[in-house]
Amino acid sequence: MSDNPAEPPVAATPHDTVPHSWPPQPGVDTEPRQRLHPLSPVLHGAKSLVVVIAGLSWSTLSRVGFGWFAAMVAVLALGATVLSVISWYNTGYHVVGRELRVHEGLLWRRTRAIPLERLQAVEVVRPLLAQLTGLAELRLEVVGGGKTEAPLAYLGVADAARLRERLLALAGRVAQPSAPDAAVPSTTAGPAPAVVPGRPLHAVRNRDLLVSQLLTPQAFLLPFGVAFVVVQFLTAGSWSFVAVASTVTAMAGVLLQPIRRVLDDWNFRLGRDGATLRVHNGLLETRAQTVPLERVQTVRATWPLLWRVKGWLRLRLEVAGYSLAEADDRNRPDRLLPVGDLPTAATIVAEVLPGVRLDALALTPPPPRTRWVHPLGRGALGAGLFERVFATRSGLLTRQLVIVPYARIQSVRVVQGPVQRRLGLATVHADTAGGAGAAAEDRDVAEAWALAAELTARAHAARLR
Repeated sequence: MSDNPAEPPVAATPHDTVPHSWPPQPGVDTEPRQRLHPLSPVLHGAKSLVVVIAGLSWSTLSRVGFGWFAAMVAVLALGATVLSVISWYNTGYHVVGRELRVHEGLLWRRTRAIPLERLQAVEVVRPLLAQLTGLAELRLEVVGGGKTEAPLAYLGVADAARLRERLLALAGRVAQPSAPDAAVPSTTAGPAPAVVPGRPLHAVRNRDLLVSQLLTPQAFLLPFGVAFVVVQFLTAGSWSFVAVASTVTAMAGVLLQPIRRVLDDWNFRLGRDGATLRVHNGLLETRAQTVPLERVQTVRATWPLLWRVKGWLRLRLEVAGYSLAEADDRNRPDRLLPVGDLPTAATIVAEVLPGVRLDALALTPPPPRTRWVHPLGRGALGAGLFERVFATRSGLLTRQLVIVPYARIQSVRVVQGPVQRRLGLATVHADTAGGAGAAAEDRDVAEAWALAAELTARAHAARLR
C-alpha cells in the first residue's frame, strides 16, 4: 500500500504480465488495437544486419572468401527480417482507461499493462535510421521500473507526438502540443533545430559545445599521443598491421567520450512547460525528453579544470523515478546545461529551484586541520545551509557544487573514517531518493552532528508544507 494517501491505487506494475484475453474493465472505453509502423521490421532488420556483420568479423571473411561471406550475411539478414516481420504482426498497443497495454509474442503471448498514474515521462527518440525514414520511437519512464520502457518502436513522427501528448495528459501531466521533428532530414543540409514547446529557457551554441570538448584532457593530450606514435613508427622502421590497428583503436577509445557528448548534446534546447522541463538534443539520434520538476532531487554544477579559462560550467540533475541502473546513460534525463557561463546557469537554476541563486551561495570551509587529509584541496571544500536548500562543494581539479532541496532529503548520515576519528572530523551525508545526494566532507565532529540535526529538522518541516 502506498504511503501517500493521495496517490491513486495502482493495478499493475510496468512489468506485470496478464493473460492475452484479459477483458477490459466494465464501463471503461476501449479502442481498436494499433500496430506499429509497417517499416518497423525493415529498421529492426537493418540493425540486426549490422550486428551480424560485426559478429562474423574479418577473420571469417579471410577464411571463407567474399562470396560465401556475402551469402552468410544475406541468409542471416533475411532470417532476422522475417523474425522482425512476425514480431511486428503480433505486436500491438492501445489505451484502456488509464493504462497503456502492449501486446506481443507469437508462441508465448504477453500483455504489458503500464499504469499511467506511474508514468513520469514519454520520450520521443529518433535514431539515424528512424530520421531517414520519418519514424520515431517512444520510450516510457515509469516509477519503480527496472529499466526504461521502450515498447513502441517505431511510429510515424506525427503519430508518436500525438500519442505522447495523450499519454502525458492521461497521466495528469498536461503539456502543450509538441512540435514534431522534421519528417526526413535533407541530405544536403543539416536538420533545422527543433522548437521546444512551452517557454524557451536556453539554447546551447554548437560552437561552444565543440570548443568545450576540445578543452578536455582527451583532446588536449591527443597531439602528444599522435607525436609519440609517429616517433615510434619512424624509429622502428615498420609496424605490423596488429600494432597499427591496436594504436588506432586505442586513440578512438580515448576520443569516444568527447565525440559522444558532441553528438548527444548537439542542438541542445531547454524549455519550460508549466511544471515540466522540456529538453531536445542530439544529432545522429535526436531525443525529446520531459523532466517533471517535482521529481528533481539535486542539481549539480561542475567546473572542469580547462573550462575555467572561459568561465564555463555544466549542470546536471538527479531525477527520482528514473532508471539509475540503465546501461545507456543517455536514457537518463539528467542534462540541464551541457556548457554555459555562470549567469546562464544561475538563470536556469532559478527556474528549477525557485528562490535559489547559484552565484550567491556562500559556503563555509572545513576547519584548518583538514589540510592533513586534503593538503591541496582544503580550499575547494565547503558546505552551507540556506533558506530552501543544502549546498556542498568539493573537488580540486574539477570543482563540483551540489544543491539539494530540503524536501528531497530522505535520510541524513554522519560518517567517520579512522583518520577522521584521530583528527576529530566527520562527513555529513544528505541522501536523496535513488541518487548520490550531497556530502559535507571533513567537518568538525560537533559541527557535523549539529549540521545533521538541523538538516533532519529542515527536511521534516519542508515535507510538511
